Amino acid sequence: MMRNTQNPLSKIISLIKSSEKKYKEKKFKESLEDKLEIKSLMNEKFRSNKEMMDKYKEELSKLYSSKFDLIKDRKIKIDDKKKIEIINLLEKKSKEKLLNCDYEGAVKALRRSEKYQ
Repeated sequence: MMRNTQNPLSKIISLIKSSEKKYKEKKFKESLEDKLEIKSLMNEKFRSNKEMMDKYKEELSKLYSSKFDLIKDRKIKIDDKKKIEIINLLEKKSKEKLLNCDYEGAVKALRRSEKYQ
């Protein structure tokens, strides 16, 4: 069980690892729940803190590193406005999948959107 005394970054990193483990175990609904909790913890104060966002992105890059990462290659070529559009599109797609009880599709869309951050 998580302690309430954890700082937001520690809790988010813990949830990232938990979500990844559940995803690999094909527990898509539980993985999605962790991802949604992460999104709720990432308020404007957290997002505006460059140091915390850098640590968050570093943790994501550890999970999603790959020799052949097409999203990473594409991210280099597009501007920030386009990245935000893609992230919003993928988050919208995740919500649509969730409404259809497609937990696997919903969590995959959220994971993909994280790669663009």
